[in-house]
Amino acid sequence: MVLQHKLDEIIINALEEDMNYGDITTDTLISDDQKSNAILIAKDSGIIAGCEVFSRVFYLMDKEVVIDFHRKDGDLLEQKDIIAHIFGPTKSILKCERTALNIIQKLSGIATMTNSFVNNTNNMPVRIVDTRKTTPGLRALEKYAVRVGGGYNHRFNLSDAVMIKDNHIKAVGSIKKAVEIAKAKIPHTMKVEIEVENLDGLKEALNAEADIIMLDNMTIDMMKEAVSIAKGKALLEASGNVDLDRVKEIAETGVDIISVGALTHSVKAMDISMKFC
Repeated sequence: MVLQHKLDEIIINALEEDMNYGDITTDTLISDDQKSNAILIAKDSGIIAGCEVFSRVFYLMDKEVVIDFHRKDGDLLEQKDIIAHIFGPTKSILKCERTALNIIQKLSGIATMTNSFVNNTNNMPVRIVDTRKTTPGLRALEKYAVRVGGGYNHRFNLSDAVMIKDNHIKAVGSIKKAVEIAKAKIPHTMKVEIEVENLDGLKEALNAEADIIMLDNMTIDMMKEAVSIAKGKALLEASGNVDLDRVKEIAETGVDIISVGALTHSVKAMDISMKFC
């Protein structure tokens, strides 16, 4: 999951954004001693993710709110499934409702989309991974949701690994030079990945002993040839305009990794609703 203090920071910022001076409607209409029951219900089918985060939103607002989950992260939901029962002070439930729903809906949408990509590769030996194209401030949660859906994480941020892209190469002068400079300066524990756009670039990256080579927007035939040329000397990552219609065909080329920005930047949130009983 996410480190507790980081999770709490995300939630507190979200609650502050939604009611920096309180909830005028709830505070006006509802008495402090009123209690309510509610259910969390799926209005879509898909993979649930973010149950712990959902609970934490209410806990940080009011420890008297009790949430009894009937499902856990990674479970497949069908439409109309009851996910959880909620009981506690009405004011607190109402104040947390939108923030908690926003998070669990987004994370479940990510997990569901990721699972669709994973299933479309038919258990081939390839990893579906995310990218850094995430919602600012929510990257740790969104990458968690990718894992719940059966995918894997690419680097979390710019500090994780060397990732040499087209503009880096242009700035330095060549693929060979960029890899050589990087390998001479980074710790021995860190890998070097480089983006190439054609087979000549692939060969140059292999000769420079890059650890991972990203095949950027290559055709299926080019990717097949790239796999043949590389012969396992470096991990090959397919990237660029990957969708559900193409992912199986890309996996069949023999690449090791398929990165999909859409897992986080273009996902449809799962429709989940909270209803008072």
